[in-house]
Amino acid sequence: MTAAPHPFAGPDALDERDAPAGTDPDRDRSLDIAVTGMAGRFPGSADIASWWQSLLRGEILTSRLDRAGLLAAGEAAPVLDDPDYVPVRGLLDDADRFDHELFGISPREAELMDPQHRLMLEAAWTALEDAGCDPTSEARVTGVYASASSSAYLRAMLTSGTLDAAGVEEALRANEPDYMATRIAYRLGLTGPALSVLTACSSSLVAVHLAVQALLNGECEQAVVVAAAVDFPQTGHVHLPGGILSASGECRPFDAEADGTLAGSGVVAVVLRPYEDAVAEGADAYGVILGTAVNNDGSAKAGYQAPSATGQEAVIRSAIAAADIDAASLGYLEAHATGTRVGDPIEWSAASAVLAELGARPRQIAVGAVKANIGHLDAASGLTSLVKALLVVRDGQVPPVAGFRTLNPLLEQAGSPLRLSAERQDWSGGPAGPRRAGVSSFGIGGTNAHVVVEQPPARLPAGEAAPDPAGDRLLLLSAASPEALGRTTRRLADRLPEELAAVPLTDIAHTLATGRPRLPYRTAVVGRTHGELAGRLRAAPVRAAGSPPPVVFLLPGQGSQYPGMALPLRDALPGFTEALEECLAHFGPALVTRLRPALFSTDFPAAELARTELAQPALFCVEYAAATALTALGPAPVALAGHSLGEITAAALSGVLGLADAAELVTVRGRAMQECPPGAMISLAMSEQRALALAERFASSTTSGHAHGRRLELAAVNTDESVVLAGPVEAVDAFEAWLGDGRTARRLRTSHAFHTGMLDAAADRLREAARGLPLGRPTLPYLSNVTGELLPAGTTVEPGSFAEQARATVRFATGLAAVARAFPGAVAIETGPGKALSGMAEAAGLTAVPLAAGRSERPAAETTLALADLWSRGLPLDPAALTAPGRPAHLPGHVFAGPRLLAPAAAVRRSPAVMPEAPPTDGPTPASPPAPTPTPTPASPSSSSSSSAATVAARWTELLGWSDLSADSDFFDLGGDSLLVVRLARRLGEDLGVRVPVRSLMTASTLARQTALLDSLVPAGDPR
Repeated sequence: MTAAPHPFAGPDALDERDAPAGTDPDRDRSLDIAVTGMAGRFPGSADIASWWQSLLRGEILTSRLDRAGLLAAGEAAPVLDDPDYVPVRGLLDDADRFDHELFGISPREAELMDPQHRLMLEAAWTALEDAGCDPTSEARVTGVYASASSSAYLRAMLTSGTLDAAGVEEALRANEPDYMATRIAYRLGLTGPALSVLTACSSSLVAVHLAVQALLNGECEQAVVVAAAVDFPQTGHVHLPGGILSASGECRPFDAEADGTLAGSGVVAVVLRPYEDAVAEGADAYGVILGTAVNNDGSAKAGYQAPSATGQEAVIRSAIAAADIDAASLGYLEAHATGTRVGDPIEWSAASAVLAELGARPRQIAVGAVKANIGHLDAASGLTSLVKALLVVRDGQVPPVAGFRTLNPLLEQAGSPLRLSAERQDWSGGPAGPRRAGVSSFGIGGTNAHVVVEQPPARLPAGEAAPDPAGDRLLLLSAASPEALGRTTRRLADRLPEELAAVPLTDIAHTLATGRPRLPYRTAVVGRTHGELAGRLRAAPVRAAGSPPPVVFLLPGQGSQYPGMALPLRDALPGFTEALEECLAHFGPALVTRLRPALFSTDFPAAELARTELAQPALFCVEYAAATALTALGPAPVALAGHSLGEITAAALSGVLGLADAAELVTVRGRAMQECPPGAMISLAMSEQRALALAERFASSTTSGHAHGRRLELAAVNTDESVVLAGPVEAVDAFEAWLGDGRTARRLRTSHAFHTGMLDAAADRLREAARGLPLGRPTLPYLSNVTGELLPAGTTVEPGSFAEQARATVRFATGLAAVARAFPGAVAIETGPGKALSGMAEAAGLTAVPLAAGRSERPAAETTLALADLWSRGLPLDPAALTAPGRPAHLPGHVFAGPRLLAPAAAVRRSPAVMPEAPPTDGPTPASPPAPTPTPTPASPSSSSSSSAATVAARWTELLGWSDLSADSDFFDLGGDSLLVVRLARRLGEDLGVRVPVRSLMTASTLARQTALLDSLVPAGDPR
């Protein structure tokens, strides 16, 4: 047999002969299934990690309930007074909470849904996140296999006597098992098979078998198996002599004092993928499913509810055969183990017989029984056992059987391969090789399931380089509400420094970017270590990402350049290097030889880069490349605003100038300006009028204004309170001394008096150079510095405009005001070095984001954070493009903490006469049941629009559960569907005495439009 590639092999993969312990390089893996994601909530444990630690400690997680709480939950006093009442169960905290808004489910529909179905939705979401999959946009064909216990919630509503025919129909649709898998598939957009699997206690392990078969048959590429068991309410039980429920309130599988099981509540989910596919993508598997089998006892047993040793032996034998292993390689068995006097000895004898027959040695296989910890999770018990077995083989730790003291004397021990222990043990079963285990689950009625699992393959460490300037990592998080984002962020921050310290930051960043949904409230941080990132997460701001805002690119002019200014963009902006190289290719070789060190070396002389002949080509290349790369990532600008030189870049980006012609024009412009007489510029924090008045007073108050050759000229108006004057160096020196106010005046580091008459010679050369250029029409509006107006797309651009804009005053403040008027709410991105234009844009009322703000110690981190800021604001940036390649990592996901929801019909206090036959169960409940949600009374109908609006709003609230409505509220966005529209049409027709067309209601889906529809149906003046 040809050896398979080493699991999770990458560039640093080991040779097969160096394979780590636990791998089996000779095994054919084509039929194996990897478990890539898990999620669970159990009694006393909010997640799998804390639950596993409790199991290792041997903790009993069932609860003894007090009388007051049981009465508040709905248990009848006569039942509690029964001497055989046992007030113990495995309680699931907050089982009545549901984050319905995250799934687009209305409050009314959410109230009606069985809590089991709600919890399965959340668990499926969490398991997919744990597998590194975005639950809202999973591209793989993913199947759903769902199991749940019988719905006591539905029984409570149907026996309440409060539902009309339509209410009964709604309750059935929200609770019946037919819909639990398909609802998950619909809400998460999963397109593989969606099956509800019901075989009593073995349901969820049978679902695993079906999912494995679907994966092997190519019916899906991935499968989510999810199960829940939550009775309503969660209470104790009345012990019946000879029944399966414990009289003592303790579940002691295989113990001499075993007297039955206890009811437990929980929800659990796993994600499955073909092993070889998971390996190829570097998934971090919890373990591997080697073989599964399902059968039925048939009639060869004492009764319908009795177990059969023959059937159990057969299913174990079939699963081991399917796994293609020897029983001698097994070291653990997670038993079905109900703790009953009949069931335990039959299971022990059946497993002992078949495992010994297949080669297992005496006392080789440790036996586990999770029911001793949490009670019997009914339909979810098999999947819960599978998760525990996977953790056992992964960690090589065998938890004790909780509460175990003495082996049941009815269990055959002589020669049995099985052993029990009251102590935690290191793995010791089986020969050298991968750790393997079996999992059994048997259902009342005789459907048996068995699964064989193996420890996960050794995952080679990726290794992290020591922190360096390129070592910053970006973490992106989002949630459906600010509160949910806060919870999710805090949990990740708490786990980063310790639990996740061994996970490479590249993998963490990659998983958050590619394996999480893009929800409306977002935050992002950049850091180099787990601890640094944790601290920054705790202080990270939250942004609301609504509809993508319009984007304007700001393109700076000379003065913003600095040595090495391309470095942060090269290191943090995908596609920048390629765009820059394309741009440089259009400049002369001699100039490029000077440009490269200026762009990429921080040691390049700043004075040399300040020379106009070098500064302008350098700035043009950086701006053009940054804008091109950013557009390729997703944010397409609606307009361009370039300052001075930046207007040439805008002309190139908008298609007026070809890149080669733009490069030639910029080269001529830089050289021509360099040859003009030296000059100086001074920035004044004041209005244009005041600055001109000061310049005039300066010229009039002393002869120095004329003595130095010329008056100061207005070079730029950047904001309403920021202008630039320019002129000969001596004149600016004298003006600065005359002014004597360092608070309002700032000398600019420039070599020339740009945008004054001192540049006339350069303007003449530009006019000549541009005369023969082929000019296109702009495809994007861009700002004219001369007029301060946006040139519309399609405008004819005259060649002389490039000379005029080099000489005339830059009217940038006027131009930014025009941009703000044309594009309200726009985000202005400064796609070049520095942040001078960002401040000007903010002053004009725009939101500004500088892409490369300055020369900090970690400039690439600033650029990365700027890109993340754009993503946080809702711009269409693909998060995967912002992070380095990595592997999926198991990270804490969305923290669910939705509102408590209880259908009014289920809230009706029940008497013993309407108690369901099955022992009722429920999670921790409030001190008193929530009051039923009142159905709003429609306003008295009239022909007025306000009355129609009140009528429609009242019916929406009744059918959807939302009360905070506006004219723009959309019926379908709030969780409505075609069936509810039919009911809405009928109710509105009854209110107004007219026929309301269903099709019209579906088309007019907003509150305002439905109101208008009703007004059109009721004649004006009609007394109705």
